[in-house]
Amino acid sequence: MPDIIHLLPDSVANQIAAGEVVDRPASVVKELVENAIDAGATKVQVFIRDAGRTLIQVIDNGKGMSETDARMAFERHATSKISTAQDLYNLHTMGFRGEALASIAAVAQVELKTRRPDDEVGISLQIEASKVIEQRPVACEVGSNFAVRNLFFNLPARRHFLKSDTTEFSHVLTVFNRIALVYPSLAFSLAHNDTLLFNLRSGSLLQRVSDLFGSKVRSSLLPVHAETSLVTIDGFVGRPETATKRGGNQYFFVNGRYMWHPSFHKAVLQAYERMLQPSTQPAYYISLTVNPEDVDVNVHPQKTEVKFRNEKALWPILMSTVREALGKFSVVPDIDFDNPIDTSIPALSSSTQVRKPTTGADPSYNPFKTSSSSSSPSASSFLQRQSLDWESLYRGFERQAKPKEPRQSQLSTTPSPSSAPASAIGEGSASASEPIRSDFIQFRDKYIVTVVKSGLMLIDQHRAHVRVLYEKFLRQFSRRQGTSQRLLFPERVELTLEEVSAIRSVQPRLADVGFEILTSDQSVQVTAVPSELGENANLTVVLRDVADKVLTDDLQSDDLAHKVALSLAHSSAIPYGKTLSPSELSSLTASLFSCQNCNNTPDGHPILFVLSDDELLSRFK
Repeated sequence: MPDIIHLLPDSVANQIAAGEVVDRPASVVKELVENAIDAGATKVQVFIRDAGRTLIQVIDNGKGMSETDARMAFERHATSKISTAQDLYNLHTMGFRGEALASIAAVAQVELKTRRPDDEVGISLQIEASKVIEQRPVACEVGSNFAVRNLFFNLPARRHFLKSDTTEFSHVLTVFNRIALVYPSLAFSLAHNDTLLFNLRSGSLLQRVSDLFGSKVRSSLLPVHAETSLVTIDGFVGRPETATKRGGNQYFFVNGRYMWHPSFHKAVLQAYERMLQPSTQPAYYISLTVNPEDVDVNVHPQKTEVKFRNEKALWPILMSTVREALGKFSVVPDIDFDNPIDTSIPALSSSTQVRKPTTGADPSYNPFKTSSSSSSPSASSFLQRQSLDWESLYRGFERQAKPKEPRQSQLSTTPSPSSAPASAIGEGSASASEPIRSDFIQFRDKYIVTVVKSGLMLIDQHRAHVRVLYEKFLRQFSRRQGTSQRLLFPERVELTLEEVSAIRSVQPRLADVGFEILTSDQSVQVTAVPSELGENANLTVVLRDVADKVLTDDLQSDDLAHKVALSLAHSSAIPYGKTLSPSELSSLTASLFSCQNCNNTPDGHPILFVLSDDELLSRFK
């Protein structure tokens, strides 16, 4: 029997490795920028076209490479950063495996131009699917210029699995933010489709956070610092009142490398115990510095998962450090040092005489007394008319008053529609044939209670309005006939760059339901909103929720309409705790029973429940 085990060709092995190292354009950006930092660059430029599908170009001013090093860099496991296995436990560089460039060259068309400071000319190298196409001298700047074109051109199946441009570019932004935050002392720039999005100057971490996420974020951060024998902790955490549902700005760094650590994330949340609103998470930018021998970053090819030797000891240190920062600064009012105010209190001299304040009253003053000298004839006649017997106006009033009805706490009644639709038939729902009695009761400003033939029906007012608005927004999407309500003053909403990109991608859809939006780099300006949008709706929350739906899912056209309609419905629906008038109760219930599905919300939560007569009787046994 012939032998069946054989070595794979290098091109096939590189493609297999690329499946772990390069899974989307963001992975290429990460590897190339990290190589630029390891090369000693002080300025890194990133150019993206079509979310990285067409072009990813990274230019740095590092030390460059020789002709031999440039050729060797694209070989598997070729690296200048480690030489022995022991070096894995004392890493000071971003990369170390020597797999990134080989993996990228296996699935893309790569062009490298590089020159060292002492060389007169540089080298140009073109590689396609792991094969060297051309190598020649070239005049270029000191440093390296990587241009990666047509990613996954030789793997159509892998290219097919890429998400939409909005989603892929959001991953690029995430990678860019992670690296830019770790190295605030370096200058970075990012351009997408020939539009410059970021031009970050070197500075402090606080300045870098402000440049990436907006100046308003800066005022909401609290400094964190602790030094122990095990770890040094630095960074910033957000104030509890600025926590968001998405919780996107959460960054851990260890020894100049981004990491995601669920256990440390729980430590931060534990420090915020009883300070956050339900379903919200704080922002944090925390850097840990530990002995390189106490951390293992060689766990996953993406190098975002790490293991700590003293994790159990670091957990309480991190939690107590964050809690101490919140205790020190969360209740202190902001002071504007750019506009100092003299808050000094003058000292009281011993010779100063303190006078007791005096008060006085005129017992003869009568506001109803007429005065010809101080009142005009018309005013005088008015006052004379007011001097009539006031008590006579109220005589007999008690006899006309009706008996006071007993008070019902937090209840209101209203006429109801005569019957529920057939869509409400089912377990725990109203029957289409049973009449509903002519009264509704609002209980605790949260539920609508009414009596039906089979028992007692309870309706969740918020979820009912979500269902009504959801179907209305969907109809407007299909007909493109949303009704707009123009704002008296345009409202500016501060968003992150990826959120603005997501809003821009669904801007035509938002216009279908009545939004009029103008976008810029890190904000949107809203000039009109849908007429169905509640008066208490927070536009920042509404738009961020829509952007979150777009960024977290790769949506087709129908899915996009569903997600946006659901997001707008949740943001605009009647909140819990709002007292509804009788007409509002009647209108909401009638609208609910005219929906295609009045039993459940679009995301599957029950809207109404019927407590049968038998269940009621069983309670009194």
